[in-house]
Amino acid sequence: QVQVVESGGGLVQAGGSLRLSCTASGLPFDNYAMGWFRQAPGKEREGVSCITRSGGNTYYADSVKGRFAISRDNAKNTLYLQMSSLKPEDTAMYYCAAAVRDYCSGSWDNRVEYDFWGQGTQVTVSS
Repeated sequence: QVQVVESGGGLVQAGGSLRLSCTASGLPFDNYAMGWFRQAPGKEREGVSCITRSGGNTYYADSVKGRFAISRDNAKNTLYLQMSSLKPEDTAMYYCAAAVRDYCSGSWDNRVEYDFWGQGTQVTVSS
């Protein structure tokens, strides 16, 4: 049974930092590309970042470039998202997702490219 579980969300002031974690089980984590998405109330789910199976290539939405960093530890089946210089507009539910491929596709920021999802962790940034 595949399980994808996010953690690390919370309330932080603007300018602060948070690190999200995502642990996956029941799937060959080190064979799959992984992504982070977020969804704010009343908005579509949007792609934040993607990382290839080896971690050698990473991709970011323009809105988070230079502030967020995705990484993974395949030995621990864990994905991370280090978020810095947070802004109120970063407030959203953050989701971890696994793609049944080892690379980030050209449409990595489209939710249909991913096969397994977690339940999300809430990030709230106060001004």
